[in-house]
Amino acid sequence: MTSDTVSALPMTRPAGCPFDPPEELGRLREQGGLHRLAFPDGHVGWLVTGYALARAVAADTRFSSRYELMHLPYPGVGMTELSPAAPGDLTGIDPPGHTRYRKLLTGKFTVRRMRLLTERVERITAEHLDAMAEQGPPVDLMEAFAHPVPAMTICELLGVPYSDREFFNRHVAASNAPGATAEEQIAAFSAIGEYVHKLVVAKRANPTDDLLSDLTTTDLTEAELAGLGTFLLGAGLETTANMLALGTFALLRNPAQFEALRADPGIAEGAVEELMRYLSIAHTGLRVALVDIELGGEVVRAGENVVVSVQAANRDPARFADPDSLDVRRHATGHLSFGHGIHQCLGQQLARVEMRVAFPALVTRFPTLRLAVPPEEVPMRSSINIDGVYGLPVAW
Repeated sequence: MTSDTVSALPMTRPAGCPFDPPEELGRLREQGGLHRLAFPDGHVGWLVTGYALARAVAADTRFSSRYELMHLPYPGVGMTELSPAAPGDLTGIDPPGHTRYRKLLTGKFTVRRMRLLTERVERITAEHLDAMAEQGPPVDLMEAFAHPVPAMTICELLGVPYSDREFFNRHVAASNAPGATAEEQIAAFSAIGEYVHKLVVAKRANPTDDLLSDLTTTDLTEAELAGLGTFLLGAGLETTANMLALGTFALLRNPAQFEALRADPGIAEGAVEELMRYLSIAHTGLRVALVDIELGGEVVRAGENVVVSVQAANRDPARFADPDSLDVRRHATGHLSFGHGIHQCLGQQLARVEMRVAFPALVTRFPTLRLAVPPEEVPMRSSINIDGVYGLPVAW
């Protein structure tokens, strides 16, 4: 290490500013978009904080996504090594395996196909808003709305029978409960995986009109089908649920932006992109150089890990004017919250449909929505992969 090596990945957000990245990331970005970074296990790699370099890393297939090559940069996690990706996990593999999975799935997640889901998303959204109104305030928005809307949507997409959805939701909630032990999380994930495997077997025997049934006609093995199903359930739920809850929290803390969306629901498309940019809930990416690569005037050696700070890149003033302000009328296209390159989020169009329906429906139905607790009492979720809230008490 040299004297200018960053001693640890900055993780602490500024006091009273739960939506802003750690201040140290901004200072590092001002000093240059690429820095040496010390990892907890002694590995010395790189930290990318600038938008242009972050996009370049994501687009360059000479940087690997294989889990087993990675050193974890997160202080206090305890793990230093990762196992290879399980069958069906697109995130932790490279081509050609990644290409095979991606080709099978890309046609299932087209803009057109996702838009056809809009009517179902509208129905699911309306049902949960009706239930909120009937229950009356206060409610936990995460429990009453933000979590069940994407959960029901992904269940419909994959073909989870209605009778099984309570079981599925219970185990998903257990895997992400505040204070859940590692053993409890592993048990919940295992139960979900076992359930999806049984569902795949049932779909092979009696296919229905859904994504899993479509995939049973491919050359995927049962293990790959079950892995893909589990991967899609997780990827399609937690990120969107936390975006709906944390995005609502951000709107409530910025009343002018809440009112702008309420007064003109037609801006929902741009508002969703801006909330994605501003919050950057999947805040950090990780890649490994497979060969020596020139990056930002430096040489990243084969085997060195590169940490990409998505939250810093999305707040780069070289790409977005006044980046620390939330502006639902901003044209925030090009943000990196869905990733970039071959690993760009497969379900991004589904997430967009859900958020473009849910946010304007919520603020229109409850124009006087407000926090039911002081902002500092909202239980924030800050994890190594997804930011959000464990609950969002609201009233109206």
